[in-house]
Amino acid sequence: MARFDIYRNPYPVERGHTPYVLDVQNDHLSGLATRVVVPLRTEDFYRRTAHDLNPLIEVQGQQLVMDTASLAPVQARVLARAVTQVGAQRPAVLAALDTLFGAY
Repeated sequence: MARFDIYRNPYPVERGHTPYVLDVQNDHLSGLATRVVVPLRTEDFYRRTAHDLNPLIEVQGQQLVMDTASLAPVQARVLARAVTQVGAQRPAVLAALDTLFGAY
C-alpha cells in the first residue's frame, strides 16, 4: 500500500456510483491498521462543486470526481491490490487536499 494508490471500492453496494477509492495517507504511517481514502465518484452521481476541491481523476479510461471532503479511514485489510496510481494527476490531488485543509 502506498500513498496515491487507487483501489477498487471495498464496499460492493457503492461501486455503481463510487467505483474506486484513492489512498491519500502518508506512507510514514503505514503501520496503522487504517488508511485514509477519498472516494472517486461517477460524474452522474456527484457533480463537481469546486474545481480545486473536486478534480477529475481518470481511472482505466473513466473520468471520476474526487470527493475530497468525504475522505474517511478504512481498514487497510479491506483494500485489495491497487489497480493503478494517480500518476500525472498527482498535482491536482495535492491541490485538492491543500484546498480542504487550508494550505493553499
